[in-house]
Amino acid sequence: MTDRKNGGTAEVLVLGAGPAGLVLGNLLQDAGIDCVVLERAGRTHVQTRARAGFLAAHTVRILERHGLAEGLRRHGQAHSTCEFRTEDGRFRLDYSGLGRGERHTVYPQQLLVTDLLTRFLDRGGRVEFGTEAVAVVDPDTGSPSVTVREADGRPGRRRARYVAGCDGRHGAARRSLPPGSVRRYDCAHGVTWLGLLAEAPPSLDAVGYAVHERGFAGHMARTSEITRYYVQCERGTPAGAWSEERIWDELALRMRTKEYGPLHRGPVVQRTVVDLESDVLEPLRHGSLFLAGDAAALISPSAAKGANLAVLEAELLARALIDDLRHGDAEGLDAYSARCLTHIWRAQEFSHWMIALLHGPSGADRPSPFHEALRQSRLSSLRTSRSRQDWFAEHYVGV
Repeated sequence: MTDRKNGGTAEVLVLGAGPAGLVLGNLLQDAGIDCVVLERAGRTHVQTRARAGFLAAHTVRILERHGLAEGLRRHGQAHSTCEFRTEDGRFRLDYSGLGRGERHTVYPQQLLVTDLLTRFLDRGGRVEFGTEAVAVVDPDTGSPSVTVREADGRPGRRRARYVAGCDGRHGAARRSLPPGSVRRYDCAHGVTWLGLLAEAPPSLDAVGYAVHERGFAGHMARTSEITRYYVQCERGTPAGAWSEERIWDELALRMRTKEYGPLHRGPVVQRTVVDLESDVLEPLRHGSLFLAGDAAALISPSAAKGANLAVLEAELLARALIDDLRHGDAEGLDAYSARCLTHIWRAQEFSHWMIALLHGPSGADRPSPFHEALRQSRLSSLRTSRSRQDWFAEHYVGV
């Protein structure tokens, strides 16, 4: 057990109990590697924070390969269709019959996190809830440590051979990167969404993308009783600024319910404001500190890539750490950053394409007939070109 009086030691300290941190923790634990997960929030919050819900085929394969897919197999819903609604009508793509013939599995992230956390703890894993990582100290050495704020508010320290930063874009891992050691690529897309979780059944059997002159609207099923909606709004709009009546009226207008049928309405139980931003850090290794998940790269939610990249990176990092700590083979650790960045940039490119497909010009480009005509051309090509549809399907599901 970790001895707090002596600062605590482990082979690997994992910062953050999200998908990346918990997949990594489970894989290390299965290999007999001593790891401790530090999580700022309490267990209830970790298991109930609603995030993404679309798992790529590759993500499902990773979870199945490591015995982490029991809940997913029981309760996940196969999904393979998206519907676009525009001023020129609507069209649907069954992407499971296009590209590589793969589909998504809908399984809310909070359920996946609960599965991963329960398995980790049931097998003797250690998660220190309410323990905030403050800084990673001496990451460029072979004996890094993490200063923490204990659950009771006192300062503390944990020591390890390696530290895995899975604690998001504002976490201690990013804050602790040595000056001049990293290059950051970032992009603010000039688009803001009001993200909504409604206690209402899905209104269509597809992911719905509505392109409208008033802005984008999106429909994503989560369960038989819960639906995720997104509606584009002005930047700076507070989450509570719109009444529920206005929300549903705006969704109905943009999703053209007069032409295609009404939405199932219900109480809006969660609201978040999402400014679409992207960034990538290079490299993802800094001595004994490794970045994964949103700590490695932030990707807009327009193409549901964030959780899928996190799981992929966690598996790559777990394999590399196991090879090094159990077999003295450091090749995987040396290659970790480059391997992850190949997938990250591919996902970023598709996400950027989706943003341009679904939203009108913003910022200095508004209004721009040229850019609007480009968007209409992209939609027309996606509607009519089999080669474009195959490309879309491969990148929409792939990571």
